[in-house]
Amino acid sequence: MSTSEGRTPRAADPQITDIQKEFGASRSRSQRYADLVVGQSGWAPLLRYELVMLLSSWVPGALGLFLRSKLYPLILGRVGRNVAFGVNVVLRHPRKIVIGDNVVVDDQCCLDAKGTTNTGIVLQDGVFLGRNTILSCKNGDIVLETEANVGFNAEIFSAARVRVGARTLIAAYTYLVGGDHLYDRTDIPVLHQGRTARGIDIGENSWLGAHVVVTDGAVVGRDAIVGAGSVVIGEVPAFHIAAGSPARVIRDRRAAETA
Repeated sequence: MSTSEGRTPRAADPQITDIQKEFGASRSRSQRYADLVVGQSGWAPLLRYELVMLLSSWVPGALGLFLRSKLYPLILGRVGRNVAFGVNVVLRHPRKIVIGDNVVVDDQCCLDAKGTTNTGIVLQDGVFLGRNTILSCKNGDIVLETEANVGFNAEIFSAARVRVGARTLIAAYTYLVGGDHLYDRTDIPVLHQGRTARGIDIGENSWLGAHVVVTDGAVVGRDAIVGAGSVVIGEVPAFHIAAGSPARVIRDRRAAETA
């Protein structure tokens, strides 16, 4: 077995979905589509999903908002009161998506709760997802707590568990990477070496600036701030400001209060 620098190879997590194997050529087209998108077997869930999306997902304006508010709850796990879905929102494995009250999912977002043993995606009351934002599971879970606010073109990926605390602000183009590729071996491509996942935890009242990357296993404490363009590896303590690549603590926010 060949490894880089003689290191002992890490073991891949067998729970992380390998899309190219899970939805390979051994299944029919309809089976692959149902597995990838609907997440349920049988014609009834597939037809219900297709009809709901056909009749409402693309419809613009107030009529579209109204149709989606009435039809999307038919395929989602649960939907609270006063939820707004924008145009062309992509829903995958929708029965594992739970949405609270007063949630906004802007145009062209993707909510992908894919997995065979995971719980899926939870958007608690008052969550806002900006345009083109992606929440993507590979047998992992994503929880956005009350009033979490995610800017446009952001992505949250989970192969374990990613939690974004209540009232946390995540700016545009930010990427939370709740999983990692193995790369110890040099005799086979990284693509074929499997994945590991430890998850990510973002504390309440935090603020992640634009273009921040939070890597697998990272923890951002409550009321922390991460500067734009930073890469978070490890932990940012509660109430602290961090910036850089990798992000390093600049100061304690509480120091200004006591000065």
